[in-house]
Amino acid sequence: MTEYAFPPQPQSSVPIAGSVQRFPVRRIFCVGRNYAEHAREMGFDPDREPPFFFTKPADAIVHDNATIPYPPLTENFHYEAELVVAIGRGGRNLSVKDCLPCIWGYAVGNDLTRRDLQIQAREKGRPWDWGKAFDLSAVIGPIHPVAMVGRLETGSIRLTVNGTVKQDADIADLIWTVPEIISILSHSIEIKPGDLIMTGTPAGVGALVPGDICVVSIEGLGSLATKIGPRA
Repeated sequence: MTEYAFPPQPQSSVPIAGSVQRFPVRRIFCVGRNYAEHAREMGFDPDREPPFFFTKPADAIVHDNATIPYPPLTENFHYEAELVVAIGRGGRNLSVKDCLPCIWGYAVGNDLTRRDLQIQAREKGRPWDWGKAFDLSAVIGPIHPVAMVGRLETGSIRLTVNGTVKQDADIADLIWTVPEIISILSHSIEIKPGDLIMTGTPAGVGALVPGDICVVSIEGLGSLATKIGPRA
């Protein structure tokens, strides 16, 4: 039996829709600028260049209906509605056609972002961690198994703040499809069961302030609500 110097942190996990079981989370990969209109609003050409990735720690996960504090060190705290893909079968150097069996399920996500810190890092050629990988930055709803919802290739993705629609698109608008994303990842890093992939956000990103209620909805997956509390 392994002895630790102090008790390890609990395993991060996400609820599974319609089950008492939970999905254990290993890593969270995120795709940058995967909707053309969002690329444009961020000042970039949406041509289909190879996608790039960043990560969030598994213990940054926040569940549905949570209230989270407005995070420190930022004056420009943004929402980003995203389709989340849960990996149930791993592999390396996978072809696109071999990636569909890797998909265990899907969830609604919100990639919370300290936009000012992200932009500062980008302008200086530095990593995005302080803008993207901070505490409580990965809001993820229950995972819906493929056996329940099928393969999601189209469907509305929408975000509201205090009832006002801010993002409204279709997951069919992804520049890189889910199987393509998995394949590209697998040629760089071995993907494993428990990995989550946040697949990118549509146009319409914007700021949140204390007191806001942010709701992300994806057709077939329900909705995910987050309330922003006072500054941490």
